[in-house]
Amino acid sequence: MTQTMVKTENLTKVFHRGSEEIRPLRGVNVDVAEGEFLALMGPSGSGKTTLLNLIAGIDLPTSGTVKVAGEDLSSMSDSELSQWRTRSVGYVFQLYNLVPVLTARENVELPLLLLPLSRAERKTHTDTALKAVGIAERADHYPRQLSGGQEQRVAIARAIVTDPKVIIADEPTGDLDAESETEILDLLKELNQNFGKTLVMVTHDARAASYADRILHLHKGVLKSEVKNH
Repeated sequence: MTQTMVKTENLTKVFHRGSEEIRPLRGVNVDVAEGEFLALMGPSGSGKTTLLNLIAGIDLPTSGTVKVAGEDLSSMSDSELSQWRTRSVGYVFQLYNLVPVLTARENVELPLLLLPLSRAERKTHTDTALKAVGIAERADHYPRQLSGGQEQRVAIARAIVTDPKVIIADEPTGDLDAESETEILDLLKELNQNFGKTLVMVTHDARAASYADRILHLHKGVLKSEVKNH
């Protein structure tokens, strides 16, 4: 029986901007099975990135719960949450978020510096991640020496280097040309199918969403519909 990897219950988020109350999420319930590839779609401002940040433990809900692999994120202290994020979540951003003065290898190694690993162990993990995303031969290059698609491969290697339970991807192909987009989507699908990674991806692109097992639509903080891909 497939385990539930991500479970949100009645998830609500409220921000205050002056006297204005903004509710990007309104009672969202989502279950993501272990090993599932889920795409979240919806217009700008629909709450997609807010939901990703709550699943990733970057932000906490105003009300409701988020559980990942059975662990309740809202019950953790800040330091526990920080340690949990390092071990359990890999985050892929639209604009890569690489450190320009570090090589590809050094960028990928960064999350490992927060873990109790020897230099040799860090090198093994880093080399494995670079190889898994097909960028090992560019390991000593700086971001400025890489194409957008190569930069995103490095960012994905950084996201998987700690062997996380969940990979969170926020518009991972939004800044890429069509050829690079296909390569990155193929890579994410491979990580999902061959390595069993649970993936939650936000995208505006119906073609990108078609790579997922299931598509959910958010509209004004409410889940509106579900589409299963076959």
